[in-house]
Amino acid sequence: MRVGHARAGEDPVDLFIIGGGINGCGIARDAAGRGLSVTLAEMGDLAQATSSASTKLFHGGLRYLEYFEFRLVREALEERETLLVAMPHISWPMRFVLPWQPEMRFAGDTPTARLLGRLMPWTRGRRPAWLIRLALETYDRLGGRRILPPARPVDLTRDPAGAPLQPRFTRGWEYSDCWVEDSRLVVLNARDAENRGATILTRTRVVAAERQGDVWHVTTEGTEGRRQHLARALVNAGGPWVARIIRETLSLPSTEGVRLVRGSHIVTRRLFDHDRCYFFQGKDGRIIFAIPYETDFTLIGTTDQDHHGAPDEARCTPEEQDYLCAFASDYFRQPITRADIVWTYSGVRPLYDDGAQSATAATRDYVLSLDAKGPPLLSVFGGKITTYRRLAESAMARLSPHFPQARGAWSARVALPGGDFPWDGAPALAEGLRRDFAFLDERWALRLVRAYGTDARNLLGSARNVLDLGRDFGATLTEAEVRWLMRHEYARRAEDVVWRRSKLGLRMTSDEIAALDDWMRQASGEDRAAGRAGTG
Repeated sequence: MRVGHARAGEDPVDLFIIGGGINGCGIARDAAGRGLSVTLAEMGDLAQATSSASTKLFHGGLRYLEYFEFRLVREALEERETLLVAMPHISWPMRFVLPWQPEMRFAGDTPTARLLGRLMPWTRGRRPAWLIRLALETYDRLGGRRILPPARPVDLTRDPAGAPLQPRFTRGWEYSDCWVEDSRLVVLNARDAENRGATILTRTRVVAAERQGDVWHVTTEGTEGRRQHLARALVNAGGPWVARIIRETLSLPSTEGVRLVRGSHIVTRRLFDHDRCYFFQGKDGRIIFAIPYETDFTLIGTTDQDHHGAPDEARCTPEEQDYLCAFASDYFRQPITRADIVWTYSGVRPLYDDGAQSATAATRDYVLSLDAKGPPLLSVFGGKITTYRRLAESAMARLSPHFPQARGAWSARVALPGGDFPWDGAPALAEGLRRDFAFLDERWALRLVRAYGTDARNLLGSARNVLDLGRDFGATLTEAEVRWLMRHEYARRAEDVVWRRSKLGLRMTSDEIAALDDWMRQASGEDRAAGRAGTG
């Protein structure tokens, strides 16, 4: 893994990107693949903020149809299968069950609710069954679905999906969307960008940047101290910090801003035995998902609350925990309480501030703002994880006039590292691992495939038994895997490994995690010392 910085007389890079979330890493990959020189700086770990706190879905956003966001939904639906083909290890199809009962209501501020109130006032804000059916048919048709199966009605009195639900739910629908391992998506984009020539700097804060002539002079502070970089263009993909970067780091005036919306999730013990998800509609017009998670758990979320604190201080509050428990308990036979919660997480979505009355109604679309008064500055506001690749293409379309040498769009359906196998090939890949590495059990093999795809073999190397993989940190996490994550995936601390590049923290004790962190600190120090010796 290269660590670069500008030296006296060194040529500027084409793009310097601030922010190592999905948008920053996606743009870095796209730009590097077009032949541009790229440096990306992230102040913490990759995907440390919003990009590791999503609901883990590649989806069109069924509820956005109520806001008439047809272009956004179409683009996201088109991307589902494009992304599924490119990353079959970290993304896979899922079926969602939407139970229905007559008292379900719209949120009062949606365009659909207002239109229906004028045309059919007798509905009194309720979601009629025919409208849900029409929405699902539209959802199926908008995105040119090829791989995923279509929506269908479900008799919840007979289907196993009805068993965990209260008896009043007798009918519903089932439709398709996709799961994605969000943090791994970010890391693999960064890794692919580096493979194509980009320089990725983690734990490196941009403390200042200013235009001087036809280049940006960027100052960073990181593990190697203060460094100066030159760049022909600057991309501000700071996520929740995007507006602050413009005003404080770049010292530029701007009227554009972000609306910080906190989305919180709870993880409980496993609540049902089948592998489908639930799409629940609440009495307040909002929706949440209940999703099978990490085999033994259920993920429930998300909330939508305006966030007024620092982005990195987002936490799932006791009130949000109670809200999600009560919401889900309105559907499940067995009530859910805070005692069932084993973990919570919360992230701040940096939505473009469009003046919407509520956090739920604020647009999820992205806005790209180009300031070309001198060397260009592109600032990224908002965005959805599902449309990150399209956002990156749009960003490069805005910047391409400044880089006539750049090649054209290329990233659609191009595999991320480890994703060079068929979209439905993960079970066969896991079976092959078990055949060639007999010490792996079924769950361990599938975990490695779902994380690393075809790279799982490179990680395991020539191991013939568990001892060959080095120290056992618990929950099937071995020294060989941790070293892989440190050498190839930018991991430096235990939290990088057990809460972002995996969710093994759900299965490890606090003592095991602390021991891992101590080991990684020592190993990181040894790597830095070896690097300094190699340059002496």
